[in-house]
Amino acid sequence: METDLDTDILALEGVVGGYGKLTVLDGTSFKAARGAITTIIGPNGAGKSTVFKAVFGLLPVKRGRILFDGREITNLDPRRLLELGISYVPQGRNVFPELSVLHNLELGATAAAPGADVGARIESLMERFPMLRGKAGAQASTLSGGEQKLLELARGLLLEPKLMLIDEPSIGLSPLLVNQTFGILQELRAKGVSILMVEQNAKRALEISDFGVVLELGRARMQGAAGAILADPRVGQLFLGGGMQ
Repeated sequence: METDLDTDILALEGVVGGYGKLTVLDGTSFKAARGAITTIIGPNGAGKSTVFKAVFGLLPVKRGRILFDGREITNLDPRRLLELGISYVPQGRNVFPELSVLHNLELGATAAAPGADVGARIESLMERFPMLRGKAGAQASTLSGGEQKLLELARGLLLEPKLMLIDEPSIGLSPLLVNQTFGILQELRAKGVSILMVEQNAKRALEISDFGVVLELGRARMQGAAGAILADPRVGQLFLGGGMQ
């Protein structure tokens, strides 16, 4: 499927939100293109993960609005967002450790539309991720960190999302597994899935991305083509402690 870089699947317009009296997002505005990988980078405390919580209805938006696929979704319930086509893979390990790989996938399909052929979707994921088939009966807790991340990605794909929010997909992974995970993200983009990613490995993430957003103190200070952001010396000097990680 061809990437349509001329249209936006997600837009934040002047979003303000935070935790109690603490404002983290202070007028955040940026767009994510349809069929593309867009990566958010910035220093610790910039509000990167908070953006995802606001988009996915886990953090109240006090002002501003969020648009998805042409409609406003500000402060919608996460289950409704799943139904609309947004999938969220949060930072860290988020599998059910005592359940099998297969049962983890089945639980991920609980929000599927009535009549959806969940069995066929799981079978398709088994083909895409052969590791899942080989360990379908194993407890998720026995998987390596990289295998658990693949399970999370697969579970997020069960609902056939239009947009995936992926927070720090490479954290804690070996370089080999980082390459494998990023390769899967590129495959998803080729199949038409739009991806908005927060990633600590800024250089590697921007290298596979179409667009980048630099966040600082809850505001988008820069946004544009990933290659241009990667090449801009201000990014390393101002936002990444003097150099790309």
